[in-house]
Formats: sequence, C-alpha cells, structure tokens
Amino acid sequence: MNFALIGTGSMGKAHAIALRSVATVFPDVPAPVGEILADVDRSRAEQCAAAWGFRHATDDWHSACLAPEVEVVDICTPNHLHRNMALAAIAAGKHVYCEKPLGLDGAEAASLVLAAREAGVKTAVGFNYACNPMVRLARSILQAGELGEPVNFRGSYQEDYLSDPQAPFGWRCVRSTAGSGALNDLGSHLIHLAHFLVGGLERVYGSLTTVYRQRPNPNGSEWRAVENEDIAQVLLRFESGLPGTLEISRVATGRKCGLSFSLTASRGALEFDQERMNELRVYRGADGSGQAGYRTILAGPEHADYGNFCLAPGHGLGINDLKVIELRNLLAGIAHDRAIEADFEAGWRVQAVIDAIEESDRNRCWTSPAPTPLLQVPATGDGQKTANQAGGQ
Repeated sequence: MNFALIGTGSMGKAHAIALRSVATVFPDVPAPVGEILADVDRSRAEQCAAAWGFRHATDDWHSACLAPEVEVVDICTPNHLHRNMALAAIAAGKHVYCEKPLGLDGAEAASLVLAAREAGVKTAVGFNYACNPMVRLARSILQAGELGEPVNFRGSYQEDYLSDPQAPFGWRCVRSTAGSGALNDLGSHLIHLAHFLVGGLERVYGSLTTVYRQRPNPNGSEWRAVENEDIAQVLLRFESGLPGTLEISRVATGRKCGLSFSLTASRGALEFDQERMNELRVYRGADGSGQAGYRTILAGPEHADYGNFCLAPGHGLGINDLKVIELRNLLAGIAHDRAIEADFEAGWRVQAVIDAIEESDRNRCWTSPAPTPLLQVPATGDGQKTANQAGGQ
C-alpha cells in the first residue's frame, strides 16, 4: 500500500517509524511504501522525507490526497484539520488512518463515518493504547468471566505537559483548533479504553476545570485566555449498568503518561498503568488463605503480538511498538476486507461521550451520549443530507 503522510511532528514521526517497521515485525504483511510526505513547511517536508524514506515531499496536503498512486492517507495534524483532510481523502477513494481525536466534536466525527461508509473505504483512528498486549490480556480475562461479574471501573489519564503556569500558549488551548482540552487530547484514549474493556456508556456526569486561565504567548509579549479545560472529572454509567469514574488532567505534576485503569469484579480485580506498560496486576479472590494479593504478570511471547517483537518475556515493548501493531491492524483490514476495531465509528463513539461530558458540565446534570442509531443510516441516498442530520444530533 502506498501511503501519503500529512504532518511531520512527533506523531508523524511515530507513524513513519511504524511504516518502516511493520513488515519486519509482521512478515505476513507486505511492506507499505512511503509515497508522499506533506507538511506546511516545504523544507521540513523535504528533510523529513529524505530521513524517513518517503519518495516525494510537498507542502500541499490536498495534492497528496488526490495523488493517483496513493492508496492510504495518514493524518497526523492538529485536530481542526482532521475533518477536511479526511473528507478529501475519502472523496478521492483513499483509505484513511487518522490520529485521535477524530474531530473537534461528534458532528465532525459523524460526518466522517458516514462519508467513509458511503465510499466503502477502510478507516482507523490512533487509539494505540488498546493495542498493548497487556490491555488485550485484561479484556480476555474479563470476557472469559475469570474474575466474575464486573463491579466498578475507575480510569485515569494524568500528564503534566501544561502543569507549569508559564508553559506557553499553543493550539491545544484554543477551541477552534483543539476542541476540548484535556478531554480531546488525553480523555479520548481513556474513553476508548473504557469502551474496549467494558462496553458502551449510557450516561455521564462531568465537571471541567481550567486551572490556568491565561498563558503567555511563546514570544512572551502578551498573555492569552485558555479556552478549554485542564482537568475533567466524570461519573459514568455503562450500558451494562456498571458504575465508574474518569479523571483526566494535563496539569498533573510529575505524571508523564499516567494512563491507568482499575476494574473490580465479584471474584477479583485488574490494575494497569501505561507508565509500567509491560505489566498487568491481577487479583483473584479464590487464592488460598494467607496467599491473597495482587500478582504481576509480565508481558511475554504468550501474549498477543508480543512475540513478533521479542521472544523473551519481561524485556518489554515501547510506545512505538504499539503504533506498529496499530498499523498492522489497518493493513490487515484492507488486505482481507475485514472490520478494523479502532475505526472511524469507534472514534465517533468517543467524540459522542466527550460531547456529553461537556454538555453535562454546562447543564450540571447527567447526560447521555448521542444514540448509536445515528450511525446505522444506510450508505445510499443523499450523503450530505445524512451528514447534516447527523450533525444536528
């Protein structure tokens, strides 16, 4: 598959690493080709294309989407650009791989789901944490009923990249370029994990807080108002009736990638922390007297996909390895015409929850995400009308 990659920031580089690595890690996957690398800065695009193994460079993302030799468009740009880039790629008949969040809000995400469905192209969203073999092991333990019935879910995603009050103002602080703040940037991953492990959410009750209401411009000349939240705290009720909580922060001093969950069940419990991403802690209530307690399972070749990277247990995977697995999932979905777990519909479901959390905070009440039937509209008919109707919900 020939790829056009848009964006040369940290996520663009992570995707480029995956493109170069995936066929080495998974020999049954034909090596993808880096065809075009696009960036608003032409010189940077050329520099990165040479370093990352792309055939061509451009500062025109639209031409990259239209190029006849390109089969997959890979979007690694700020949030507000996702929708127009994805729509252009879909209209050109390309498969689309887009970083999270899928859009600024649920309406944008829904329009992309409907457009992709009507065009018949495959899609994927960058929810790489669900590719972790330890997270997948946690889900398999739950689905097998090994710990009994789930009782409570508690999720947290804490980072400190804006914990310094003097940290400069950037696009993530602006509604028109980021949408929500900590919710879109970090919470999207956590909500997807909640869906992945437990299932859909029936309703939420959210409280949003902006800790630092102003930040200095990068040149220090003036201070600008921060337009979205630093912290989100959410009560949950899953469709299964399971209660839960989420806590999300981009100002959590000392935390670097504090994505974690704890799930208690009638006969045991699970704990996971992405900062210790190669470990899963499991408590089994049936352990004998005097031996009860959490046991730490280390990632090893017995766990899905780990063995493709390393044959020895306990040596550990890294964050870029999760991107390689994510890319393999997309390529396999395209090659075998099968469903991709973290597709645009999964991205829309996350955005619908984020919308509900923001609405709940505004109205101080429990709020339900937009209903699933929104995405069960037949692909035939007036696609633009359907997308507008979707946005209205």
